[in-house]
Amino acid sequence: MNKLPITKAGEAQLKAELHRLKTIERPAISEAIAEARAQGDISENAEYDAAKEKQSFIEGRILEIEGKLAIAQVIDPATLDAGGRVVFGATVEIEDLETEKRSTYQIVGDDEADLKVGKISVSSPIARALIGKSAGDIVEFEAPGGVREVEIIDVQYV
Repeated sequence: MNKLPITKAGEAQLKAELHRLKTIERPAISEAIAEARAQGDISENAEYDAAKEKQSFIEGRILEIEGKLAIAQVIDPATLDAGGRVVFGATVEIEDLETEKRSTYQIVGDDEADLKVGKISVSSPIARALIGKSAGDIVEFEAPGGVREVEIIDVQYV
């Protein structure tokens, strides 16, 4: 079975969402279904249909999260020692050679990726190009706007 790489922070987020779904959302939707049933004929009850649909979504999400956690390979970036190379979990500062703009990204799992907070998916084109490289290397990758070149300024494991 394939392992799903995830950072410790990503694992904590998934566990928190799972806990919320099981302890708050699931009981609340069960209560909503019971209330809708109490209103009588459920064959034409829109509230009942909506509650059942939401219950289905919640149960599906619980199964999805449990499946991901079961195959997760948790990586703590702070314990990494990759000799200055870019690896999963590393935080990389890069400079776009065309615009001279500097950016810092952490390479994380697909579920954790959020560009607004500087977290890019390990399966993204830029992350795939950066993996295995070191500070000072020039990296070329295909972006939506065409081929880009960046220089790796710094690699940290935090």
